[in-house]
Amino acid sequence: MDLFARIRRDARIEGLGTRKLAARFGVGRNTVRRALQSAEPPARKVPDRVAPKLGPFKDAIDAMLWEDLAAPRKQRHTATRIWNRLIDEHAAEVGYPSVRDYVRARRSQIAAEADVLASVAIVPQEHAPGAEAEVDFGEFWIDLAGTRTKVFIFVFRMSHSGKAIHRAYPTLSQEAFLEGHVTAFEELGGIPTMQIKYDNLGQAVKKVLSVGRRREENDRWALFRSHYGFDAFYCEPGERGAHEKGGVEGEVGRFRRSWLTPVPKVTSLAELNGYIERCEARDDDRRITGRLSTVGQDWERERTRLAPLPADRFEPGQPLTPMVDHSALVTIRQAKYSVPASLIGRRVRALLRASEVLIFDGRRLVARHERVAVRNGQAVLLDHYLEVLRIKPGALSGSTVLSHARTTGAFTAEHEAFWDASRRVNGDAAGTRELLDVLLLHRHLPASAVIAGIRAAMSVGSVLAEVVAVEARRAATTDPTVPAPSSVVTANVVSLTQRRLMDPLAVIAVLPRDRRPTPSVAAYDELLKRRTAKDAARNSNEGAHPA
Repeated sequence: MDLFARIRRDARIEGLGTRKLAARFGVGRNTVRRALQSAEPPARKVPDRVAPKLGPFKDAIDAMLWEDLAAPRKQRHTATRIWNRLIDEHAAEVGYPSVRDYVRARRSQIAAEADVLASVAIVPQEHAPGAEAEVDFGEFWIDLAGTRTKVFIFVFRMSHSGKAIHRAYPTLSQEAFLEGHVTAFEELGGIPTMQIKYDNLGQAVKKVLSVGRRREENDRWALFRSHYGFDAFYCEPGERGAHEKGGVEGEVGRFRRSWLTPVPKVTSLAELNGYIERCEARDDDRRITGRLSTVGQDWERERTRLAPLPADRFEPGQPLTPMVDHSALVTIRQAKYSVPASLIGRRVRALLRASEVLIFDGRRLVARHERVAVRNGQAVLLDHYLEVLRIKPGALSGSTVLSHARTTGAFTAEHEAFWDASRRVNGDAAGTRELLDVLLLHRHLPASAVIAGIRAAMSVGSVLAEVVAVEARRAATTDPTVPAPSSVVTANVVSLTQRRLMDPLAVIAVLPRDRRPTPSVAAYDELLKRRTAKDAARNSNEGAHPA
């Protein structure tokens, strides 16, 4: 370029001819003529590189790439795999870079020849603010209370800003699907105005119809969409529709790699979701590739474009009406949940949510359990069987509910120590009943107060439930950090001790020392003396006048 510029300058300023310019710059006259014709030098001719070692194997590589067109998307050849096959199957002595460069160019050419270029090409898209969103499920592993457990993550991603809401659930149930939507709508403060994109997942679609994108939807899902007022866009089935919601599919993997690696260690799903919410807040500061603004900045501009939420909230839980069996258990989705024993033989109302199960007797909430994700699993509470155990105290030691209470930590070392001491003093049956009276205190007093009452009673050598109750009441009233008792309504209490404790007027108060003098009964003694004198006089008179 510099040579052409100098040749053109000397010809323009000095008026030199072709021969003199060629002699001055030491180039051929044809070069001078080309410089005078155009300021831009002609492109260098790139010789066709011959790959003598790769050439005999190009047909084999092409055959592998043609096979990939019909192979599953996740089981297609990489350049490394093709190179290894050439070495193993054809004894080829070729380098990996040669194979890699050939595969990179040839793969798209074969896709174009087969008229499937759309499967490898991506057309950039623009999404209007507040108009579209995408939804998908993913899976990952956690250490839940020390046990390696698979859970599922619901992801709702706004297409314009990339703002995403993530929630973890124990199952892929429709309840989790609906609850994830409700949570996302409430967190975002609105609903996309145009559409939300989905796979053809069973939580929403009953049947994929053969004409276009029409779907036969699940009735409850249709009701949910109608309630919140948005349209669903269903991607094409299989691999053909994988690219239609690539944003949320990429978000699932990105969030899992960024925040769920290494395996999270939590004690509950509530703790896990709290951690996920904090991670989402930190994600607002990240930048999506190719954008100058952050996700949070784009979201602030997008949030005002959302449609408003409806006045009433949709209940994502599934209403059910199970029957209580003789073990005070109800069966819901192949799992069993305990209820108060007084409901045996009755039909109750249950609300199956994504992470919990609520059970009602009429309008009374009588039981709340974490949802059991294991088939034939159980969720039982010792409190539901206390009335029965007072009649059958011998059934406590080998009961399933006691085993569950010990596993979950509800039956503590203090309970164990009180039970052992009470049985030594009162015998097995009476000692167990004293323990049951103590356990009944948990219905109306915080667990920390009851534990404090047990420790105080045993510190003075007492194994009576009444003493524990007095000390537990004192701990609950004097310690402001003690939380309020549970609001779950339980069955009527049959224990005389518990009935007395339920009445605030009947609680044994801890009175101050009485410093008044001891009452005197001397006046009554004088009355007794007078009565004795009268009786003696009467007897003497009767002796002086015999009948």
